[in-house]
Amino acid sequence: MICETPKKVGEKIKIQGSVHVVRAHGKIAFADITDRSGVLQVVGGEDLAALRPQYIVEIEGTVNARPPKMVNDKIKTGTVELSVDKVTVLAKSEEMPFDMGAEELNLELPTLLDYRALTLRHPKQKQIFKIQANIAKAFREKSEEIGCIEVFTPTVSASATEGGAEVFKIDYYGHEAFLVQSPQLYKQIMIPVFERVYLFSHAYRMEPSVTTRHLSEVVQLDCEIGYIKNFEELLDHLENVGVGMIKKAAEYSEKHLNMFGVEMPLCPVKIPRLKLREAQEILAKERQTERRYDNDLTPEDERDICAWAKREHKSDFVTITHFPTKKRAFYTMPDPADPEFSLSYDLLFRGLEISSGSQRINEYDQLISAIEARRMNPKDFEIYLQAFKYGMPPEGGFSFGLERVTMKLLNLANVREASLFPRDMERVDFRFSR
Repeated sequence: MICETPKKVGEKIKIQGSVHVVRAHGKIAFADITDRSGVLQVVGGEDLAALRPQYIVEIEGTVNARPPKMVNDKIKTGTVELSVDKVTVLAKSEEMPFDMGAEELNLELPTLLDYRALTLRHPKQKQIFKIQANIAKAFREKSEEIGCIEVFTPTVSASATEGGAEVFKIDYYGHEAFLVQSPQLYKQIMIPVFERVYLFSHAYRMEPSVTTRHLSEVVQLDCEIGYIKNFEELLDHLENVGVGMIKKAAEYSEKHLNMFGVEMPLCPVKIPRLKLREAQEILAKERQTERRYDNDLTPEDERDICAWAKREHKSDFVTITHFPTKKRAFYTMPDPADPEFSLSYDLLFRGLEISSGSQRINEYDQLISAIEARRMNPKDFEIYLQAFKYGMPPEGGFSFGLERVTMKLLNLANVREASLFPRDMERVDFRFSR
């Protein structure tokens, strides 16, 4: 691999990869060759000058140390270069429709996505998804630290997870079925089986809007935890996994974060926690306006309360709890002290909600009543209700949006930049024609 070349000075080697850029200077030419491990400068003559960006090549030659003044300390292989003996073209490329050699891929978002098979090859675009892989790795590690076992649940369901109209109905062998809004019902079923579980799941919501923070298909990172003592324990797990995941991912990716000009996240030992009404009181005071008791935080509210948390608590995170029960999913536990509000929570990071969850109703009769109160039919949830009819321990959980976490960690402008192949109401790979 290319990353090993600094250890092979004086040796003859063979590398394979793609041509990033070619710079011809008379009889001498330089090319940057990339493989999965990095980039290497190659020096040669006419055979090298004849290459074009995105050609797939195999190059044989000798690894030489660069003169001290020519060392490039921005890359792993910056102390060496490969002097070419033989160039073999494995596959040619047509001329690219845009410049891939620049440090920034300066394209409008529609163009960036319309040419996704090409733009993902750009070094900075690749780094987004290397960092995203580190987020997923860190989530898995933090979940297993608290004793969760990984499970795998379906994305086709017999019922809408949360009711409502934001579901994709499908014809399933002549029967009506749905793409899941979340793996919620299935992960709860697993609690009497394994007590603590985590999973990666694709989730689908038919939201008729095009915003910078919503997608129709997302990757969720979910935890569900049984035998909880109380609501505070759930919040501890949420912050341990969520903040710990982002902190670990940032540490794994620190050198790559520099490419995006973003700071390491502020992760204090104690994350500020506020009930929804407390957050709204703070916002009213900050803005010097009248109190506004909405049922949720607006995007502006999320940004402002995160700015408050950063200023007052040196934290890029804030946990908001106790959203109105009627605005949360049917399985959400009302607060026994004030049933108008629920034992629910959102974790905000740098001005955006990245996680949502709650303590769940675990008593069968109470769950039936909650379903009926939403004018849904318990018969549509038969396999889910089996788990409660035959004993469900006190439990709760949370989920993170992988694309949202990636977007906020890297300070990207649009969540679509954090999705390999984004799906929304205007796009499945290509924009729909109007």
